Amino acid sequence: MTPTIPGFDQVRLPGADGVELAASVGGDPGASPVVLLHGFPQTRLMWRHVAVRLAREHHVICPDLRGYGASDKPAATGPDVYAKRTMAADVVALAAALGHERFALVGHDRGALVAFRAGLDHPEILTHLGILDIVPTLDMWRVLQGTSAAVGYHLFLMAQPPGLPELMIANSADAFFGSFLDAWGGDPAALPEEVRAAYLRASAAAVPSIVADYRASAGIDVTHDQADLDAGSQLAMPVTVVQQDWGARLGYDAAEVWRAWAPDLDHRLTRAGHFMAEEAPEEITSAIQDLLKR
Repeated sequence: MTPTIPGFDQVRLPGADGVELAASVGGDPGASPVVLLHGFPQTRLMWRHVAVRLAREHHVICPDLRGYGASDKPAATGPDVYAKRTMAADVVALAAALGHERFALVGHDRGALVAFRAGLDHPEILTHLGILDIVPTLDMWRVLQGTSAAVGYHLFLMAQPPGLPELMIANSADAFFGSFLDAWGGDPAALPEEVRAAYLRASAAAVPSIVADYRASAGIDVTHDQADLDAGSQLAMPVTVVQQDWGARLGYDAAEVWRAWAPDLDHRLTRAGHFMAEEAPEEITSAIQDLLKR
């Protein structure tokens, strides 16, 4: 049996283009809404600790992104299907289905890229934006160079044309996805066996859509982000970024990168590993709560 977020209802909500998203929803529907987006190779289950804490004061919505978990996995018939712009439209639609015209949005990893795009595309809808452990797509490709780029080998693998990446990953799905759960975490105990197994099952069942999501980040997402950069677009809402000190490791100033996009920025470093919402839920909850007070 797949674990769930304690005390949350399991629902299906409409996204964009006829896609349905599986979501866990908890807290008072009349309270201020917060949407939490998961990362790779995870599902909405990654928010199980943080969501319960936030639900004491907020209406908390945790969807599986399109192509992940129990959400629909449309075929990538064109570059727009898994563009972060489309995935951001999913989030706006599901919040509207719950009666929320405006909401706060927090994303981790892949979900953070979706949240970043939502912040640029829908500034009138997002009240606050939280980002966990990424830099924007354009900056990511800029800083991954030389031997340091080896840490992101999967980005280059899944950027290749359809066919070979899907075949290679599907033939060794548990080893492939499990390697990130092992390498990126700071505390193995934060991912109990039943949670790890749930992530591996969900990822193995979603190889084509996961690859399509990553392929979009080497294609259409770059086009969209570059257009915003050229136009001088910035994030209009309060932004909190919490990340590991990747900048020091890869030779760039992460806070400076984010300040170029987010004038109202609270940039924080954590000693937790990449799966920080599971490794340090109190720290991440506190950072989100501080954001929501701004």
